[in-house]
Amino acid sequence: MDECPRCQTPLERLSLGEVTTLACNNCGFADVPVDHESRPREYESWRDAFNRFYQE
Repeated sequence: MDECPRCQTPLERLSLGEVTTLACNNCGFADVPVDHESRPREYESWRDAFNRFYQE
């Protein structure tokens, strides 16, 4: 069986009707296709957060 790409735990094969997917019981990964693109998050440093707080 395949290993989870996140935590390398063996994946479990789940089926419902004619649809089958792989899932990880350890970290929650599920090999489910999605119709969106992810955007990288912009993180704010503590210094920038404090500066924004004191400016407002």
